[in-house]
Amino acid sequence: MKGSPRLFVTVQSVLSAFESSQLYRELKLRGSVVRDGKLVLLPQEELINTWEGVWNLSSDQGNLGVFFVTNVRVVWHASLAQNFNVSVPYMQMKAVRVRNSKFGKAFVIETTSRGGNYVLGFRLESEEVLDEVFKEIQSLYGVYSVTPIFGVEYRVEDPSKEAESAMPELVEDVEIVEPEISVSDGLAVHYAIGKHRPSDGGIVLDPFLGLAVESIPGGLSTKDLWSIV
Repeated sequence: MKGSPRLFVTVQSVLSAFESSQLYRELKLRGSVVRDGKLVLLPQEELINTWEGVWNLSSDQGNLGVFFVTNVRVVWHASLAQNFNVSVPYMQMKAVRVRNSKFGKAFVIETTSRGGNYVLGFRLESEEVLDEVFKEIQSLYGVYSVTPIFGVEYRVEDPSKEAESAMPELVEDVEIVEPEISVSDGLAVHYAIGKHRPSDGGIVLDPFLGLAVESIPGGLSTKDLWSIV
């Protein structure tokens, strides 16, 4: 694996996916999440509802704004300044509840320690609307807890198929040609074989000499041997 460009590309892709998916898992204050009064949706994110006339109770007088509820997070932004906003992913919510405040009944989101241990309070125009928003967010929070969306898409590859694609089988078109044995090559075979084995080749009639001789290996004849001399 040392020096493998595939490994480098894989690590780089994982790092890029991690950095680009921060809004799915991290609470964000004053971020670029709203443009022209509309929520900038993330990949795989769906806008479920938009609630107007929502007061953020973070200050003594409160700030009027808009609530965006999606399948990934809850986003609030001020009506007069859209860059004054907060994005709270369901992953960072510890609890959602309705409780009394000095402004009356309020919808409260408590975040985890990693999310800053915030207690965010919101007041809506009526208790009926407040209960509706609370039930909607509580339901989406429950769904997300069972099937979370992390914002990272991946595909599991079969290691055996990956190995096959990495090292394709080479098919070579090879033709094996048997060399022809010349007279001189045959003579060399004759001497080589005769040197390393006993004379048990068998007795045959040689028509060239008219005598009975030991068979000559390599398909030669006494005439071929005589022509070399």
